[in-house]
Amino acid sequence: MAIRKRFSPLPGFGLSLGYTIFYLSLIVLIPLSAVGAKTIGMGWEAFWAAVSNPRVVASYELSFGASLLAAAVNVVFGLIFAWVLVRYRFPGKGLVDALVDLPFALPTAVAGIALATIYAENGPVGSLLKPHGIEVAYNPNGVLLALIFIGLPFVVRTVQPVLADLEKEVEEAAAGLGASRWQTFVKVILPHVLPALLTGFAMAFARAVGEYGSVIFIAGNVPMVSEITPLMIITKLEQYDYAGATAVASVMLIFSFVLLLIINGLQGWMQNRYSKGA
Repeated sequence: MAIRKRFSPLPGFGLSLGYTIFYLSLIVLIPLSAVGAKTIGMGWEAFWAAVSNPRVVASYELSFGASLLAAAVNVVFGLIFAWVLVRYRFPGKGLVDALVDLPFALPTAVAGIALATIYAENGPVGSLLKPHGIEVAYNPNGVLLALIFIGLPFVVRTVQPVLADLEKEVEEAAAGLGASRWQTFVKVILPHVLPALLTGFAMAFARAVGEYGSVIFIAGNVPMVSEITPLMIITKLEQYDYAGATAVASVMLIFSFVLLLIINGLQGWMQNRYSKGA
């Protein structure tokens, strides 16, 4: 009996894997290796002096802290956005759905200028907030706002197709068995969308950590207060301190990689857990 080979439009495994590794090395691994090599060549004392500078440490705290907080906020509101777009019909739904992708298409500098104009003290929104003691632009609040703006589409577009695949009959069955709305959400809906939420969180965080254009216009860039790490790297490059810039970038790269590795590991663990439970 002849064995039929499964047809595949792509080349064999060896050739496909070779192309994959070559492309990944050319685009990702070689540039990152150059950063590592430049950092190793500067010596431990010079490296520690560059990355432990109080101004640099303050930028790490702001960049990573604001990125994590912005991603967490986007998880909550991104789930609500996705739920509304999937489960309800209303006038202008297509427009709202298109506006979600606006941060993808809008140049980051334009987004930063627009946010700074709107939320400045004399802006249409900032002028309303100022009498209540709320200042958004030109301080860490502005950084958080910009990172929320650019990260929201990642969560919405990741969760939206997962919610679309969740049949309404499942929720109706849970309600028929006596479950409340909160129990239905926690026991039925959340386990189904949680891996997608973690993916959206990781993508929003990764985008926020390296964001530059939309942040510098609304942050104010006050030393030790509202300077982000990408700005510190740019500043060192403008001062021809290439070794210091690569040192700061390498620390940022290591922290980002570790955090994303933890998030992806948690996502995989949850997927296995719920798949076994199902």
